[in-house]
Amino acid sequence: MKLAGIDIGNDSIKVVLDGVRDPLTVPNIVAPGFERHILQEEDSPLKALDVVVHSPRLSRNNQRYFVGLLAMENEDSVELEETDNKAVSDQSLIVALTALAYAAIVSQSVTNTGYNNTEEAEYVIGTGLPVRTYSYYNKTFEDRLVGEHEVTFLSTPNMRNRKVKVSIRRAIVSIEGAAALFHMATHDSLQVKDEELYNGCIGICEMGALTTDFPVVNKMSIDNQFSTGEQIGLATYLDNIIRDVEDQYGYRFPSRAKLVQRIKRNDFNIRRMGEGQSTIKPVIDMYFNRAASKIVDLIKKRWKKHPDIQCFYVIGGGAAALKPYIIDAAGPIKLRFVDDSEMLNVQGYLKLAKSKMNQTSFV
Repeated sequence: MKLAGIDIGNDSIKVVLDGVRDPLTVPNIVAPGFERHILQEEDSPLKALDVVVHSPRLSRNNQRYFVGLLAMENEDSVELEETDNKAVSDQSLIVALTALAYAAIVSQSVTNTGYNNTEEAEYVIGTGLPVRTYSYYNKTFEDRLVGEHEVTFLSTPNMRNRKVKVSIRRAIVSIEGAAALFHMATHDSLQVKDEELYNGCIGICEMGALTTDFPVVNKMSIDNQFSTGEQIGLATYLDNIIRDVEDQYGYRFPSRAKLVQRIKRNDFNIRRMGEGQSTIKPVIDMYFNRAASKIVDLIKKRWKKHPDIQCFYVIGGGAAALKPYIIDAAGPIKLRFVDDSEMLNVQGYLKLAKSKMNQTSFV
């Protein structure tokens, strides 16, 4: 049985297996699958996740999907919207199961069942939900994940026609942001690494695609009164950038994920019909400055309500994108940032699952 942390983010899903150093990231984007005309096979299985997913938890079962990078450029691709709830989302479950099946194959954690050429991967997983979603949906989320699911890879290079039964024996659901703090405060052995973080009163601003969470953690316990969340994330601003770029330059990004790729590479030049090009950085600057101002205002409000907070960490994928804009908007207010902060939650989920498994006997 493999222990895994899985961060089911609205923009991407990250998986880290116990004993495996590098996390796996799959964009949380799907498109209806079909027979592909392959002129040249992709150089990585991750670029062509073409799957059929079977799960008793899905409203539409045994459907074919293109997942992640393969779906990113598809005109019928679907990304999550602000009205979606990851705890009950079919799309999030499809991408999560695909990522777990892929991770099991790559890490050679699958065993042959001897039945119908099916391999099996058994998991205990740690995962999380936003602050406001957690109290209402953590049991529902756990119930959707636990059980037996099946992922069949179709035209995926090096995995063609491999069928993996993903058996999730237990799901330990915690709170986004708080898991990240637990990771920062502890060693892999779960021993205390940072006394200030472990025993202090710490504020977290964890900005994702669709939600921003503000857990307050006091001596590694969630403060029920002051922890909160907002239904706002980077996606709204990315959608506005996509719309304005299309209106101004006639250039259409097929998905948020595609725009995010360009921003991460600091590649702001777009080709226009003919041989001209334009920079979209002024459009990005305008919306990212607005997003940063909003986030800083929310942090100020939280800190005023709970002045005993010693420090505020700004983490998550949104924080990574907005860091220079947030620093500028914050002025004299000191905020803390962490490198690769979008990977903190998934590492924390793995540690929290490990901690929970150490405390209880599990058969």
